[in-house]
Amino acid sequence: MLTSLHIENIAVIKSVDIDLAGGFSSFTGETGAGKSIIIDSIGLLLGKRAERELIRTGESRALVSAVFDDLAEETLAALSSCGVEPDEEGKLLIQRTVQTDGHSSVRINGRAITLSVLKEIGPALIHIHGQNDNRLITDPQNQTHILDSYADDEQLLEEYRALYHELCALRRQIRDVSVDEGQRLREIEMLRYQIADIDAVSLRAGEEEKLEEKRGRLKNAEKISKNVSFAYRALKGSEKGSVVYILSRAIQALSQLADVIPEVQSIAADLEEKMWQIDDCAEKIDEFGGDIEGDPTELLNRVEARLDAIDRLCRKYGKGGIADVLDFRAKAAERLSDLESADDRLAALQREEEACYGRVLAQARKLHEARLTAATQLEAEIAEALAFLDMPRVHFKISIQEQIKHGRAEFDENGFDKIEFLISTNPGEPPAPMAKIASGGELSRIMLSIKSVLADKDGIPTIIYDEVDTGVSGKTARKIGIKLRDAGSRSQVLCVTHSAQIASLADCHFVIAKGERDGRAETSVLRLTREERVEELARILGGLSVTDAQRLAAIDMLQGQ
Repeated sequence: MLTSLHIENIAVIKSVDIDLAGGFSSFTGETGAGKSIIIDSIGLLLGKRAERELIRTGESRALVSAVFDDLAEETLAALSSCGVEPDEEGKLLIQRTVQTDGHSSVRINGRAITLSVLKEIGPALIHIHGQNDNRLITDPQNQTHILDSYADDEQLLEEYRALYHELCALRRQIRDVSVDEGQRLREIEMLRYQIADIDAVSLRAGEEEKLEEKRGRLKNAEKISKNVSFAYRALKGSEKGSVVYILSRAIQALSQLADVIPEVQSIAADLEEKMWQIDDCAEKIDEFGGDIEGDPTELLNRVEARLDAIDRLCRKYGKGGIADVLDFRAKAAERLSDLESADDRLAALQREEEACYGRVLAQARKLHEARLTAATQLEAEIAEALAFLDMPRVHFKISIQEQIKHGRAEFDENGFDKIEFLISTNPGEPPAPMAKIASGGELSRIMLSIKSVLADKDGIPTIIYDEVDTGVSGKTARKIGIKLRDAGSRSQVLCVTHSAQIASLADCHFVIAKGERDGRAETSVLRLTREERVEELARILGGLSVTDAQRLAAIDMLQGQ
């Protein structure tokens, strides 16, 4: 649960610290005192968008931090799935800083995290229920989620969705294969032409580089021939003037001196080794002039024609070169094979789709039956809660209709059920969708009834109600307070209210007040003693001034707990 909240430099709040306990806590205060700012600040801890206008005028940054403790197993599991763990004492400190330049940072137990992670873990820690949320229960998607939460059919739903996604994948494949016959034949003809066009050139990987090199040599054939011939003759080719000839003569001369000057023998050996190296170089050089066999001009024309053919294919099928063209050819052949065997492939996919449809239908029916059973129980419990909240004549009904068209079930992510919450607010009137006939006050009580029924299943440790008393007063407001107090026995409940009947039932009562300090408006939050609660409740009950009669009524409310 939320044990402490610190708010700094947000709107009219300079610095506020609120220590919270379990059970039911109420927040009251005059209009404009800053109650909505408290809610907005907590919203920042849940990942809500940070508006720079929230930052107190003249300050460079705002800060909201909260400590959570005594976390339930399901909450810890939800946090762990996002890579978030409490400290060694089991506490979780969340801090969010917002700066005037628009930057925002989030830390959990001192470690920086992303805003997306904060948004993921927020729902596991706190749920804020405001007036706008009343309309959420009129959305069929949310109504389905509410029923599934009550039915506790998560395992059934997961198994259904796995099968449903398999069915969707098969249907996509069938759509891909089921092309128009004329289109299929045209594509087959085009693919055959493309494959034949590529095959006619007989491409070989790495061929371009070799041809480019050969073209360069052929373009310089005369230059190569002239210089290779000269170098070869200079090194070896000339009988008397070549380097090899001169070295051989020098070696012979030195050999004649070996018996007179012994050191000359090693010099002769070195010269002989170099002579053979030069001889080897000469032979390699000679090869450069001999790798052009035939007329260089004719050979160059052939190379140019080959490169032009390759370039044409690359421009048509693969700008990255021969490798891309060959890859295109492989994919075209695969697609051609699929199209040529499309009838067989389509028949096989249709058989597979039909079998998968049967599995999805069977699982959807299990889900349908679980929802029918849960709906009957949920209707009864919500009817009981509505009766307690002075709506005994409101008839609440959950409509579950199987979506069948032309004998085939129409599936979506949640099965084949169309789920809708219906109510009738007057005797004899047929139930109709809540969005069409329920007033704001009725929606508030219906939502509270649903929340009270689902309290044990939601697993949310802290629930905040923002003005749940809209449109009600007197005895009905008192009963809403009783519901909130009962909910506080199962989880932490915080309620911002204008109702003395609700606030008087809280285990802990805070007042939000706006005053002036150093010439500026500043909001404070104070936990009230019993005597202070009497004054605050009397103020809510009263008019321009608080009377003794109002104080006595407030005392009576507190004693009535």
